[in-house]
Amino acid sequence: MPQIRHTPEIQRVLTLWWHANARDLPWRFGRTTPWGVLVSEVMSQQTQMSRVVPYWTAWMRHWPDPEALAAASTAEVITAWGRLGYPRRALRLQECAREVATRYGNRLPHSYDELVALPGIGDYTASAVMSFAFGERIAVIDTNIRRVLSRLFVGEESLGGSTTAKDRDLASRVLPEGQAASVVWNEAVMELGALVCTAKSPACETCPVASVCAFLAAGRPRLGQRRTRPRQRFAGTNRQVRGIVLAALRALPADAPVLSRARVALLWPDQTQLDACVASLDEDGLIEIIGDEGIRLPAGSVRNADTDADSGAVADDSAGAAGSADASAIIETHANTSQSDATSQSDVASA
Repeated sequence: MPQIRHTPEIQRVLTLWWHANARDLPWRFGRTTPWGVLVSEVMSQQTQMSRVVPYWTAWMRHWPDPEALAAASTAEVITAWGRLGYPRRALRLQECAREVATRYGNRLPHSYDELVALPGIGDYTASAVMSFAFGERIAVIDTNIRRVLSRLFVGEESLGGSTTAKDRDLASRVLPEGQAASVVWNEAVMELGALVCTAKSPACETCPVASVCAFLAAGRPRLGQRRTRPRQRFAGTNRQVRGIVLAALRALPADAPVLSRARVALLWPDQTQLDACVASLDEDGLIEIIGDEGIRLPAGSVRNADTDADSGAVADDSAGAAGSADASAIIETHANTSQSDATSQSDVASA
């Protein structure tokens, strides 16, 4: 690792930049609970922030703590996840909620080791919660932070892939000593990577630390290059097929919740791929296979043809406003259903 230069000056400038330019996201600036921070981190994985905000707001209004989410039916949670994409995250988040509610008295544990042992919580999410929710001094490393630190201090492009020992060493070496300062640093570096020091088109002309950036000084070598394979196109992928199946199920009327095998077969021309996707959705707990009869969403689901959980993440930010309405409508529908149906409420509570 080369000598790290200009660290105090970079820390000072980025702190000032953060206070002037940070996005006003609802889980920032101490306005939510540690659980709310964790929910925001899970939702924002591989999902555009503009899409996350309305879903997070509606989700936290309806399920403000782990106990509330743990008591919901799995079908309710899957459907409310809506257009966020990668719906298995919703299942893991509910598993996490059940663990926190039963083992930790409805409060997130204030320990990295305990956090990372929770269902669906990896190193990044545990570190982010320790820093952003509990104010602890810990290096938070995501794609944006890796890219910014590598460019700024080393003068090299971060080529993607998993976090390496080199990445961890660099992040630890430049982390401010004070707890409060370290939290702001993590937030500022992440925000710089999201807004300015982007992967393919960094806005170096507006970067607050351009004058001391080793990457810019070196002529931005291998800009945008990655060690991983290019992202698979969405069209024709299993993600698309899974999304089509889920959308078809959500479009069914409540009094006819099963999609027959004959109708399933019409959803996609490649029957081998379709069968594999149906099997994977069943394995993930997102649908149920009803013998020879067909398939359905898990019992008790509220259907909405406009909330394609598997395909939503590929849509652009122009759908943000619609996403806000969708998120609120979906969850409010759940609330109204629960209030009007005592039997359903009992089922939800025992899920």
